[in-house]
Amino acid sequence: MIGLDNLQALILRLKAVYNEQKIYLSELDSAIGDGDHGVNMSRGFDAVVAAWNEAPPADFADAFKRISMALIKTVGGASGPLYGTFFMKMGAAIGKKTEFGLDEWIDGVEKGIAGIAMMGKAQRGDKTMLDAWEPALEALKAARAAGRDLAAALSESAQAAEQGMAATIPMVAKKGRASYLGERSAGHQDPGATSTAMLLKAAAENF
Repeated sequence: MIGLDNLQALILRLKAVYNEQKIYLSELDSAIGDGDHGVNMSRGFDAVVAAWNEAPPADFADAFKRISMALIKTVGGASGPLYGTFFMKMGAAIGKKTEFGLDEWIDGVEKGIAGIAMMGKAQRGDKTMLDAWEPALEALKAARAAGRDLAAALSESAQAAEQGMAATIPMVAKKGRASYLGERSAGHQDPGATSTAMLLKAAAENF
């Protein structure tokens, strides 16, 4: 089961990961976007940790709402609203629980992805973070159907997200700033899919 202590460990890990990788993520973004994705994600999770420490949440609905609001307020560009929507939808799906398991995680991820797709008006294949999220969700569902436990399902999900991230390299962007480049966007890895893969890898390590 995943408890609030696991979620706290995850946000602390993501704060460290995005700080360590902010130059790399911003370099990816420089090729096809504004060049600030890494800095934004680092700043966003600094704010998430600060909000948590200021008043630790009582349940997951509260926790995910805090994460969402911190990201929306501090992460620039499209990523703040998209990640913020994901966590808001996840919190609504899981509700006022203090622990949950694989079924709730899958439901939360599915609702979060639907929120991203609606807000971004995007779908898999558009060279966005959905190209990492969608394979991750498919892997979670396949792992559950195969009787895998939570740890195995999260690990397989993280691997699928990484494969989805890599699959964005040859794609031509159809959404966001990268779409302005047309065919020139091919050959570059999508930064949003990359930060998503990092998030899911951290989840597999901390849940």
